[in-house]
Amino acid sequence: MVQELPNGSLVRGKLPEGCVICEKGAKMVLLVTGQCTFNCFYCPLSEEKQGRKVVYADELLVKSSADIIFEANGISAGGTGITGGDPLDNIEETLEFIKLLKEEFGKGHHIHLYTATPDKEKIKQLATVGLDEIRFHPSPGTWSKLSSTGYPGAIAAAKKVGMKTGLEIPALPDMKSKIMALIKSASEAGADFVNLNELEFSETNWRELKARGYVIKDDVSSAAKGSEKIARQLVKETELPITIHYCSASFKDGTQLRRRIMRRAENLATPLEIITDDGTFIKGVVECDDAEEMTKKLADQYDIPDDLIRYDSEKDRVEMAAWILEEIAGELDGQCFIVEEYPTADRLEVERQPV
Repeated sequence: MVQELPNGSLVRGKLPEGCVICEKGAKMVLLVTGQCTFNCFYCPLSEEKQGRKVVYADELLVKSSADIIFEANGISAGGTGITGGDPLDNIEETLEFIKLLKEEFGKGHHIHLYTATPDKEKIKQLATVGLDEIRFHPSPGTWSKLSSTGYPGAIAAAKKVGMKTGLEIPALPDMKSKIMALIKSASEAGADFVNLNELEFSETNWRELKARGYVIKDDVSSAAKGSEKIARQLVKETELPITIHYCSASFKDGTQLRRRIMRRAENLATPLEIITDDGTFIKGVVECDDAEEMTKKLADQYDIPDDLIRYDSEKDRVEMAAWILEEIAGELDGQCFIVEEYPTADRLEVERQPV
């Protein structure tokens, strides 16, 4: 049975558990390394992550295990997706992070992992610390000959130790027949699912995609033309005993990411922030000389409660409730703004308006 999902996504069969939790915005994305030996031409990883030995929990640069727990609590995570680079290139830390999450949140905290490495011994290690689901990412050169690679054996090894097991690849518009062959091989190997992601342009892969003839599908999307079309065809045309799931670029942004941001906003908002329908924060900001001293002065002068004004040491500015700043801005030294920003660790600013 084919089921339509939000934002043009589609599934034939039972949606993988990791995807179910992602749809709720309840999966933390834990990048355990930006390093990978496979160098796929379509890798969308950003410049600050690609090829680097870094760890990120969603947008938060991880400096200690406490940062991972903080971010998981920040979105009320029901699970974690471990990604890279290739997590099996950093197997020791990957194992430690899985143990950390299972100990902190219990066995019910669902963890899935992406890897291009079909290593049976490492799969056994992952099973011992409680990994629930593994998603293999074979490179395009193997798609039409998967049965002669190490992936069928890796799938069997993962199934043997109780993991849900699948493949996840981008739907390259000019490789429909090769993807069909991969799906058939995955089904024969006993995989539970194949996920097809809409191919997207990014700051790091656009030259490679352009060189291969791929183009943006429209003016409002970073997705590649033709990727959605062939993915939906594959979901509808495949009649094998395996789940086929197409995940659109707009689903990742419009549903998965938006819901995760909203969860974080609701958990981390203080009384001075207004939460918008998109999960962003609106607040008042004063940029001035000696913002820390100004914060104390304004709190005393205007009798502003402590929970409605603060000194932002990271950005060296005064922050206060927007409605208060609108009343007093004309009397203040410095530049006054109403700012809209994401509640994420990077605090990406969406808009600012002078007051």
